Amino acid sequence: MIVKFIDFIRARLATTIKICLALLVLLVLWDALLVDKEHAHTLVERIPGFWAVFGFLACVIIIIVSKWFGHLGIMTREDYYDD
Repeated sequence: MIVKFIDFIRARLATTIKICLALLVLLVLWDALLVDKEHAHTLVERIPGFWAVFGFLACVIIIIVSKWFGHLGIMTREDYYDD
């Protein structure tokens, strides 16, 4: 079932990206308009949408670093031990 869902998402990658970006924009707008920032502890907490953008960028960085780390040697051919 999950494989079908992943194939469905991959077949509509452009739409999926647009939906994710729209959700990010909605989160930033929600934070800018509806969240009370009067009791913020730090300066960055007063920036509208900071934590939504921060979380998105953190996820992107985690994915990029994981792929880079995987290509360094974790991912190898299946017959590695046959030699």
